[in-house]
Amino acid sequence: MIKNRLGRTPLEVSNICLGTMTFGEQNSEADAHSQLDYALERGINFVDTAEMYPVMPRPQTQGDTERFIGSWLKKSGRRGEIVLASKAAGPNPHLHWVREGKQNLDAASLRTAVEESLRRLQTDHIDLYQLHWPSRNVPIFGATAFDPAKERAAIPVEETLGALAQLIEAGKIGHIGLSNESAWGVSEFIKQSDMRGLPRIASVQNLYNLTARSFETSLMDETCFREDVGLLAYSPLAFGQLSAKYLDDPKASGRLAIFPASWSPRYLRAPVLAAVKEYAELARANGMTPTQMALAWCYSRWFVASTIIGATSLAQLKENIDAMSVTLTPEVVAAIDAIHARMTNPGA
Repeated sequence: MIKNRLGRTPLEVSNICLGTMTFGEQNSEADAHSQLDYALERGINFVDTAEMYPVMPRPQTQGDTERFIGSWLKKSGRRGEIVLASKAAGPNPHLHWVREGKQNLDAASLRTAVEESLRRLQTDHIDLYQLHWPSRNVPIFGATAFDPAKERAAIPVEETLGALAQLIEAGKIGHIGLSNESAWGVSEFIKQSDMRGLPRIASVQNLYNLTARSFETSLMDETCFREDVGLLAYSPLAFGQLSAKYLDDPKASGRLAIFPASWSPRYLRAPVLAAVKEYAELARANGMTPTQMALAWCYSRWFVASTIIGATSLAQLKENIDAMSVTLTPEVVAAIDAIHARMTNPGA
């Protein structure tokens, strides 16, 4: 397993990160413990979670993902072997049960979020603490255009950084990162850190897969390269679409089948389905499964510090990790780019 240094921190994270948002919804506590054991056995040292998990988010299950990780940490005694990442939810009126609806990224709210996560995780610190989405108006989760009409009051970046600095000083978190951020947001956090001597972000956890490559063209790749910010690529299989399991069997089990279509409609768009068909045909014509090609693509990108994979079975987890051994030929890469040129970012 390849290890990459995360930003300018001393953290060395595996090229693959175990995503856990299925723990507590599609995976039981025993399943979660088995996945964590297997991930470490295969050399993964990076585990990512969030206070709002599992998904789809419900008040009855919120926090169960962190609880399952916490019970594994207590049972296994392996806290020192992993880089543990979690996330604080930003403002969202549809998640009124998270921190009693007080999710703005100010000092009091972030302190509550961290302390509740630490209690569930049964640990005294979180290595990488991320802002799950911004306080301000920004297009995310399938929205692709900035809309000034949606402007709202937001916590200033410098105030949020100051709050995070207090949590670092208290020893509750080690380093900080962003998620679902724009190039402007990354740049503003860096600027405020440099101007005010505040903690510097190490990473940004953003969407990246074969159907959603806007990271490459939104100035994010240059911004992150020049500022030493690592991309933690999430949804590398586009909620399972890029595995082609729904293409092969429209009744296949998975979150796109068991969750309401309104929850994540971007991966059900006709252009996504058309692109998935072409990528699957390309993979199979070159002796790969669609999953192997989609993940090998993410694993090989120069700007990806770690790719976050999730699974609902050990067999899926094994295939996802095994894709590390797949090398894409220049011809396959050129064919991927040709499909992308014709069908650009349908899943963004």
